[in-house]
Amino acid sequence: MEKREKFSSRLGFILISAGCAVGLGNVWRFPYITGKYGGAAFVLIYLVFLVILGLPIMVMEFSVGRSSQKSAARSFHALEPAGTKWHFLSYIAIAGNYLLMMFYTTVGGWMLSYVVKMVKGEFTGLTPDEVGGVFNNMLTQPGSMTFWMIFTVIISFLVCSLGLQKGVERITKFMMASLFVILIILCIRSVTLPGAADGAAFYLIPDFTKIKEYGWFDVIFAAMGQAFFTLSLGIGAMAIFGSYITKDHTLTGESIRICVLDTLVALLAGLIIFPACFAFQVNPGEGPGLVFVTLPNIFNQMAGGRIFGTLFFVFMSFAALSTIIAVFENIISFSIDLFSWKRGKAVAVNLVLIIVLSLPCVFGFNIWSAIAPLGAGSTIQDLEDFIVSNNLLPLGSLGYLLFCTSRYGWGWKSFIAEADAGRGVKFPKWSRIYVSFILPAIVLFIFIMGYIQKFVK
Repeated sequence: MEKREKFSSRLGFILISAGCAVGLGNVWRFPYITGKYGGAAFVLIYLVFLVILGLPIMVMEFSVGRSSQKSAARSFHALEPAGTKWHFLSYIAIAGNYLLMMFYTTVGGWMLSYVVKMVKGEFTGLTPDEVGGVFNNMLTQPGSMTFWMIFTVIISFLVCSLGLQKGVERITKFMMASLFVILIILCIRSVTLPGAADGAAFYLIPDFTKIKEYGWFDVIFAAMGQAFFTLSLGIGAMAIFGSYITKDHTLTGESIRICVLDTLVALLAGLIIFPACFAFQVNPGEGPGLVFVTLPNIFNQMAGGRIFGTLFFVFMSFAALSTIIAVFENIISFSIDLFSWKRGKAVAVNLVLIIVLSLPCVFGFNIWSAIAPLGAGSTIQDLEDFIVSNNLLPLGSLGYLLFCTSRYGWGWKSFIAEADAGRGVKFPKWSRIYVSFILPAIVLFIFIMGYIQKFVK
């Protein structure tokens, strides 16, 4: 078995973990949900739930990874009491990482293709309907979609093939640094647009009367769900990075830093989108089409829009690729831990496997579009996303919570000893009842409500 590499620096661990967490859930889903549910008031509620929901589970994932020194494929085997079956949770983790990449690679390909479209000026002079037609036309072309998906998979696995320090850490550091530079440039441009002040006020000044329009329950549940899903917890995507770090610093302190970076990206993304939407009198709560239809229309109307549009989709591509590279590193580690493969073999086998597994998502928009697994209008991507987001993430998170707090699992004392090893913020011991009983109940509630909203409402 290959010797487990370590991060060359603490900064590398924080940036890569943040890159894994950032993803498109923050820069794609967060702005339109915020726009739909009332702006700044929603953001405040979301931040509260990020701290009380996401942070404790992140600490637990890191703790299991660092203590076991293995990926989620073998970490439960290493820590579970003799005779117990907690290692069944590893199947959720493995399935979650593969399923996530079965549709995420396609979306990553969309982002890269839009960078090229912006550079070439394909949207220049088009009407709003024609801009929407560009995206819809892209979905109908299996050849083009397959090319961009394969391109995304190949460049991401190439990064991973270089190793943890020379590949994953070095490239992700560059992408995350570039991501923040582009974010700041775009924020400055957006807030200086004529009429942008109203958008900034909507986003930054809480108005709780807006929440009443949608109902407190729906808004709180939406904030709870976004805070829970934004960090992609429950499938061991974070645990692997815990196995790559030393015990110099406490895991609560590191998790806080990662959550801050993750949230900062989301907040800055909103500061790009909302002022621009208000400046051009566009509804910011228009759903996923906001990125591929609404924003290109805004860039069309903006002075220098082609340049800023290109920068925006470069930023979106970096956000997608940082997550894909991080999850691919997980998948490679699964193969190394399970089969004692060398990194090169793990990369080669999984590169082919991921490409094949990603094809149903690509074809689901065109040659297999007649397949509607979740009802009329749904796609194969919707099914894959539902399995991951509404099932594997909450159930996996519930597993980590119970494993780290139950005396029949790894146990509270073992968890606290690992989480608090090193310098920095300690995990609050007074929270034991909360993370042992209340937080699992909240996660179970999110799981059940996900089904109710999907199939009952």
